Amino acid sequence: MLKNKWPLVALIGTGTLSIGLVVALLKTTDAFNPRGTDQAGSSQVVDSLETSSALNLALRKPAERAVDLSVMANGAAGIDRDRARYMLATDLINQQQADQALPLLENLERSYEVLAPYVLLRRGQAQAALGDQESAIATWARLIEKHPESTATAEALYLLGQSSAGQSSTNQSSADSLSSTHWNTLLTQFPAHPLSTAVAFYQLNAQQATPSATPSAISSGNRANAASPLSDTFSLLKLVAYHGHQHPDYTAVLARLTSEYSSELTAEDWAAIGFGYWETQNYAEAGDAYAQAPRTPLNLYRAARGKERGDKDKEAIVIYQMLDKAFPDEPETADGLLNLAGLQKGQSALATLDQVVARFSDSLPDQAAEAIADRASLLESLGSAESAKQAKASILSQYSGSEAAAKMRLKQAEENAKANNLSAAISWAQQLVDAAPRDERAAEAGFRLGKWHYQQNQSDQAREAFENVIVNHPESYYAWRSAVHLDWNVGDFDTVRTFRPEIALPSHRQPLPTGSDTLQELYLLGHNQTAWSQWQTEFENRQTPTVAEQFADGVLRLGIGDNLDGIFMVSSLGWRDRPAEIAEYQRLKQTPTYSQTIYPFPFPDLILGRAEDNNLNPLLVTALVRQESRFEPDIRSVVGAVGLMQVMPATGEWISQQIDQADYRLAEPQDNVKFGTWYLDYTHRQFGDNSLFAVASYNAGPGAVSGWVAEKDFANADEFVEIIPYPETKGYVESVFGGYWNYLRIYSPEIAAQIAAL
Repeated sequence: MLKNKWPLVALIGTGTLSIGLVVALLKTTDAFNPRGTDQAGSSQVVDSLETSSALNLALRKPAERAVDLSVMANGAAGIDRDRARYMLATDLINQQQADQALPLLENLERSYEVLAPYVLLRRGQAQAALGDQESAIATWARLIEKHPESTATAEALYLLGQSSAGQSSTNQSSADSLSSTHWNTLLTQFPAHPLSTAVAFYQLNAQQATPSATPSAISSGNRANAASPLSDTFSLLKLVAYHGHQHPDYTAVLARLTSEYSSELTAEDWAAIGFGYWETQNYAEAGDAYAQAPRTPLNLYRAARGKERGDKDKEAIVIYQMLDKAFPDEPETADGLLNLAGLQKGQSALATLDQVVARFSDSLPDQAAEAIADRASLLESLGSAESAKQAKASILSQYSGSEAAAKMRLKQAEENAKANNLSAAISWAQQLVDAAPRDERAAEAGFRLGKWHYQQNQSDQAREAFENVIVNHPESYYAWRSAVHLDWNVGDFDTVRTFRPEIALPSHRQPLPTGSDTLQELYLLGHNQTAWSQWQTEFENRQTPTVAEQFADGVLRLGIGDNLDGIFMVSSLGWRDRPAEIAEYQRLKQTPTYSQTIYPFPFPDLILGRAEDNNLNPLLVTALVRQESRFEPDIRSVVGAVGLMQVMPATGEWISQQIDQADYRLAEPQDNVKFGTWYLDYTHRQFGDNSLFAVASYNAGPGAVSGWVAEKDFANADEFVEIIPYPETKGYVESVFGGYWNYLRIYSPEIAAQIAAL
């Protein structure tokens, strides 16, 4: 996954750690960011959610909410006044108006108990911004004394250490000692806090720059660019390995730790290193690390899978067999045996697949059915056609609701449709929908069922089939196609460009499914970076999170602009296979937060504005940006495409000539979206404003699409999508228009109401 969001280190690396950094740092944390069942929060937080006027302002820009917050801040006592004062004070500090912020924070900790530590933290920051360092230090010291366990204390420790390291003193050794004390306490007491990782990297860099330096040995002239080593290198590297996953140099730390300190690492350390490599998609390295971790089902599975992905098949086979022997009935073993069979040949593979069926038929029917399907394919390759046929039949009879059965039925339906046997096609599709209504193939089968019913002049059955797709699979591409065939006003391939739906972005957030009262409040206030830091100190179950924890983690990632990982964390909850976890996932899937996280709306002003400039449906543009980059401005593809709309440098140069703009940077969102929307307008103009061809051209190029249009029979748009010769482009078209539909159903009140009425 992309890991390049680390403003703290970028700031720290610029020079002296000074109090002046506080304001700059705060601007990167709690300023408005449009990218922007365990514990549901206190009654003070949750019970007031629907009636809180302050929380309804949390997602608005500071300039848009200043007047309303000011009125509330001077209103009657209560939770809304407290929230308004805290929000307004934070905005004012960000705007370098700390003198106006201080009165709002005065004694606020007495009534605003849920954020009392953060009130003190902000007060100290305001005092520091005004140059009153003595008062700031006293305020932070009071915070540490009164709230030693609070995450706000971690920031106070950092700031006190920063102040000591940067202050001018005749007794510099004493200043170093203070800095060392505060930062060592931070590292020891709050190792998971992002600032601890920042300090660890700072110290590691300082040690490399001045490896023999001690606090008293660094001259005052060097203090602007170096820090005294406050902890040993091994401990610092371990801290980063456990907690620094988002740092851009994270994998370099893992490599250094394993190469220089291999003999000192514990089994638990190896598990953390394996997890770090796995999360950063370095699977071969992850396999090597997990092989030395404690023998749990997950660790052994990942050790084997990592070895397999690293082309170490013999080692993978040995570890898969170890997993099977040590944990014969665990879900990871079922998956491991399926992978093992793929590495084996002939009778050995058949025997392994038989073990999956024998052991997991009741507990994991999908895996058992997959094993039978793999067995059928293997039997066919061995010339046992009749045995393969019997195996396939057993899938339909014994595992009717499985993914394997759904795949078989859809294939049979399509083959019958091609043979113009629509009655048989309808029968196969209906069987799939009835047996596996939640399987993703049921969406496609239901849509085709509707079309085939129409072809049979069965309009009532067709309408029912289309409506069922929308109800049971509202997030699917086929739900949009079903809505089109129901004549809903949702835009079709040839009208979606000029369609202008009403767009209503959420006015406030819903509570997270887990987390402390403090976390809930910070999140609801829209204080994204502080909420994320708070979450880092609370999220102790990183390697095996609960459904609620993984959901919260994904949601909070979006707040700090880590859209790629945030979307993945929430969407991958669908991979859970334990019944209780599936039930929890399905419950969370019904919440507005789930949909808004999977289909977020970052950069709204930029995207909406450029869409309007180029006469484009803004939701279509948003869906295309999501597909291209997951809203990551700095992302680059393997072929060199840049930024939010993944503009190729050569294409960018050509566009710059067309629009007469020689000065541009594709990595800048403003330029990237300007160029990308211009090009999407261009592809529309090339194909008579047909958005199917325009979107396909954005991926494959206008030349390729022109050839397809000339060669293929374009009698039916749905059929044309199916015969696009580039699999990547076919998937791209379905993903973009599926995304468009999701943005429409989530953010258009009219369409949301129409779906709810079904």
